[in-house]
Amino acid sequence: MKKIIYAIFGLFTASVVGCSDMLDTQPTDFYSQDIYWKNEQQVLNALTGCYQALTHAELYNAQTPFMFEAMSPNAFNYDNQRNANDFAAGVHNATTLGMNDAMWKGCYRGIGRCNMLLSNIDKAEMDEDLRTRIIGEAKFLRAFFYQRLNVLFHGVPLMLDEPNPDEHGSLPRSTYEQVREQILRDLDDAAASLPASYTKAEDGRATKGAAWALKARVLLQDHQYQDVVNTIEEIIDLDRYDLYPNYNGLFRKVNEGNQEIVFDIRFKAPELVNTYDIIMAQYSTQAPVQGLVDVYQMVDGLSIDESPLYDPQKPYENRDPRFKQSIVYIGAPWRNRTATNADLHQTGYTFRKFTEYNETTSGTLTNSETNYVEIRYADVLLMYAEALNELSGPSDEVYNAINRIRSRPTVGMPPLEEGLNKEEMREAIRLERRIELAGEGSYFYDIRRWKTIEKEMNEPIYDYQGKLIQNRKFVANRDYIWPIPYTEIDLNPALEPNPNY
Repeated sequence: MKKIIYAIFGLFTASVVGCSDMLDTQPTDFYSQDIYWKNEQQVLNALTGCYQALTHAELYNAQTPFMFEAMSPNAFNYDNQRNANDFAAGVHNATTLGMNDAMWKGCYRGIGRCNMLLSNIDKAEMDEDLRTRIIGEAKFLRAFFYQRLNVLFHGVPLMLDEPNPDEHGSLPRSTYEQVREQILRDLDDAAASLPASYTKAEDGRATKGAAWALKARVLLQDHQYQDVVNTIEEIIDLDRYDLYPNYNGLFRKVNEGNQEIVFDIRFKAPELVNTYDIIMAQYSTQAPVQGLVDVYQMVDGLSIDESPLYDPQKPYENRDPRFKQSIVYIGAPWRNRTATNADLHQTGYTFRKFTEYNETTSGTLTNSETNYVEIRYADVLLMYAEALNELSGPSDEVYNAINRIRSRPTVGMPPLEEGLNKEEMREAIRLERRIELAGEGSYFYDIRRWKTIEKEMNEPIYDYQGKLIQNRKFVANRDYIWPIPYTEIDLNPALEPNPNY
């Protein structure tokens, strides 16, 4: 734990560092903690540091965000990056250091920066309305980081003050319920103080809608369906969001900040770039598997097993248009040529989302600035439909939410069949989430919430030729919760390991 405390003190590694007790003079080439927190710009710089924590490799840069897809039935990671294959295959153990270590370090880095700001912002002379807004942004981000940790580890040390190694380095874990309560408190505070939108110059910051959408996720995780409905109706009443007409285009940099984006992680070349293009175009780090491809419906709304439109000789034709807008397959127009087996050498597929390449463009490969879309309005509508259906079964509102997504201009899928019962609608919503949000990491969390992971992650995965890639395993009394990194337990024995690790 002390290792994390030291890491999160790095908020101002280039601008805010402590002075040696042996010196009485103030440095002139960098700030110290004693002379920082004086004005508005310094506070804004600190807030930038809170957002910037999202762009580290442990969270939303490099391959890390895509590993959640590879740890679901949707995709495969070919070289066990961050031990993603070990988690997917159920062979991880108490000494595994991979995605668990990355999430722990990345989220606590962000939490430390948010706490540093929240503990010191009142010292600065600044506009009070701006102070209130910045506090709301920091609380949203702190809740965001804690929610990720809480779902994965089920209770973590809860720190709300400026980082202090002596105090925080031996903290025990708070319970899942205690952390969750703080998350909801922070999100309520954030929603009360954040604007619904910003000027173009400030676009990309956390908003009132983002706070409510994250709150809806927290509530849905614990099946509080009426609270989910109430929270999402607040978002709807903002009249701020809508579906972007172009399904694939909503992820592209040129359409940054479009009406569907609720919260995203921003990159900007050349100052802050990622490797998304090269991950997809060259390495296929999260390569879709045949099981995902097979669940895409035909354009008549039937499955490939039911539809007369399905031709095994032309398996990719007449499919839900989201398939070709999400996934590249062998023979597809791609990067001004035709995709080959050599291009898609992992499974025969790769994802188009979060990249700039398409049929005619090659992408930027090493200097991508594509944003990572973390929460979008389609997800909000799907959460709304799920909660409403679980409360009282199919209704006009449930059908409208799903059919609105299916009728997007570049999708144009037929509406759901009328007369579905609650169980049938539940399955339809779950399939819709898997397809609409494919490649976005959502399914990893969805199947845990639904408890279907016990079946879906105990099945093999295959490539486009039907060749076995991996046998997967999920141990129900262990794998819903990840192992706390053993290196952190070594540093802080008060961190009790999770059961069965």
